[in-house]
Amino acid sequence: MNHIAIYPGTFDPIHLGHVDIATRSAHIFDELVVAVYNRPAKNLMFTIEERVVLAKKALADLPNVRVTSYGGLTVDFARQVGAQAVVRGLRVISDFEWEYQMALTNRQLAPEIEFVCLMTRQTHAFLSSSIVKEVALLKGDVSKMAPPHVAAALDAKRREREKNHEPVPLVSLRD
Repeated sequence: MNHIAIYPGTFDPIHLGHVDIATRSAHIFDELVVAVYNRPAKNLMFTIEERVVLAKKALADLPNVRVTSYGGLTVDFARQVGAQAVVRGLRVISDFEWEYQMALTNRQLAPEIEFVCLMTRQTHAFLSSSIVKEVALLKGDVSKMAPPHVAAALDAKRREREKNHEPVPLVSLRD
């Protein structure tokens, strides 16, 4: 039996914490589908197409990983690709509370699908896409937070925002 898992997320943008969880998951499952959610209730910096391209490039060296977009319920997408498990990463206690609630909800909707949480490595515990975006938009060095092509894409978005006189949306680094 081919064991397939999905790793769903917004990946706006993908960062080294995401890459770590995907890499570790790819060693556990026969196939990992990195599922880029196309309609999150978030302010996005990158389009769905850009997020998929960035994720594909970041994970290109993992032969049993494919990246695709999806919409709708995660469990419906998991069924569609034949996944037996959904993988999520945990950084902090608040992540656990949210993921636990989502796992219970999804278990109600799809009792045949397992939910697996991997603890992030300590070196990536502080990372979130929001933090990476904010640091990049404020001209900080994200080279230890995101793959080089993602850092370059963030820099291009920063220059575009500057050109259009768009303010930096501060989320995490307020002072």
